[in-house]
Amino acid sequence: MTNLDCDDDIEIPRMKVPTCQLEHGFGTDAAGLTGYPDSSIAMQDDAEAYFSERGVTVLATCTPYQVGNLPVRGEHCAWMESSAVVYCNSVLGARTNCEGSTSTGAAALTGRIPYWGNHLPENRSATHLIRADVEVGTFQDWGMLGYFVGDAVQEARPAVVGALGQPDAAALKHFGAATATSGGVELYHLPGITPEAPDLAAAFGGGAVPEPIVYDERARREVYDALNSQGSSDDVDFILLGCPHASLDQLAEIAGLLDGRTLHPDTELWVMTPRALRSVADRSGFTRAITRAGGRVLTDSCPAMSRAAPPGTRVFATDSAKQAHYLPAILGIEAWFGTLGECIDAAVTGRWHGGLAA
Repeated sequence: MTNLDCDDDIEIPRMKVPTCQLEHGFGTDAAGLTGYPDSSIAMQDDAEAYFSERGVTVLATCTPYQVGNLPVRGEHCAWMESSAVVYCNSVLGARTNCEGSTSTGAAALTGRIPYWGNHLPENRSATHLIRADVEVGTFQDWGMLGYFVGDAVQEARPAVVGALGQPDAAALKHFGAATATSGGVELYHLPGITPEAPDLAAAFGGGAVPEPIVYDERARREVYDALNSQGSSDDVDFILLGCPHASLDQLAEIAGLLDGRTLHPDTELWVMTPRALRSVADRSGFTRAITRAGGRVLTDSCPAMSRAAPPGTRVFATDSAKQAHYLPAILGIEAWFGTLGECIDAAVTGRWHGGLAA
């Protein structure tokens, strides 16, 4: 749900169906950190107060499924934000197209959405087969494979097989976000893992299985090089983690890697997470560990959404294929893509030492 706009002042009734608000601008925890105006933060607070009185649950995250908005398999939804849409369709097995602000607002008010696209069972079968001939196991591996898959199939529906390890929720989130970044994937199938594909035959709805598009060592190297093609200086000013917004497991891992370490005086580290998870991270000591090292745990938005980064940022590093793809174009800065460990090392040393592991 996002704000509807009109030249007239119209009183908006309560939402007819459960509705949540995705992220917008930075919240109060980012005040003074960027050129993002305080007036925009205050305006966002006012808007949230208005809509919450009309039945909107203010989650302010690109990962609403991490903080309570968890539709069941087969449930019809009206979601926007590409990484949320692909997760909803693929991992949860709910049904949504990639909607816009007008259609989601109308769906919230009416409880109706046009019955087309991903809502139709016949439109949910795979159209392409991707076969990974190199091992895919780490968080970085899943992001690079997703970037390859999205580029290969664009807006189609891939089924992915091959040398795949067992992904956790964060890896699936990362994989889907990457497919929706390099392409426009809204639904993928991992036979034996995602709910609508117990096997390959089910992924294709019993139809013919096409010849595979192969993800091999050469393709893996090309993806890595593409994601790192917008970085030239090894001096890093800014490290961004949590795109899509970090889970508690990810926050715990970041806190562990920063234990006993201190950021370089010329670097900034931001970890983006839902505000609801920030509260749990506070109680669990993760926030304390990150801030003690000099980092910041921020909520409600991200630099790409709010188009703001620490003043003077020239080079940033991230473990997110999505942010490595988008942020250089949005903010005109250089990007490095690597593992979480490499990003933390850059935050501590101020230098990029990443490289593609064999």
